[in-house]
Amino acid sequence: MKLEGEGLLLRIFIGESDRWEHAPLYEAIVRRAREGGLAGATVLRGVEGFGAESRIHSARILRLSQDLPLVIEIIDTAEKVRGFLPELDEMMADGMVTLEKVQVITYQPKRRSSTEPAGERS
Repeated sequence: MKLEGEGLLLRIFIGESDRWEHAPLYEAIVRRAREGGLAGATVLRGVEGFGAESRIHSARILRLSQDLPLVIEIIDTAEKVRGFLPELDEMMADGMVTLEKVQVITYQPKRRSSTEPAGERS
């Protein structure tokens, strides 16, 4: 699949300890996004942050947190991302979601021709 041009970035802010049906929420979101045919998802782990309750979560040695902040980023067409939002409504009890328009440029590996030796590309 080639995605290029205008897209929509879905950014989901949750905590590492958030769960959905006995599994980490971030895993469930990524799985559902894949099952829904979205272009891709990335989970980023924060080293420090705070949310609505203003409690700081940190990865510092002296303050080992069991609930570090996570950000899940998903980029696809606006139609596909907006179609995924009802899934998030069902799964999320706490957190924040942002949407922003983005310009997408996709880089994909060049395919080797059947006559080109492995490791050589022009």
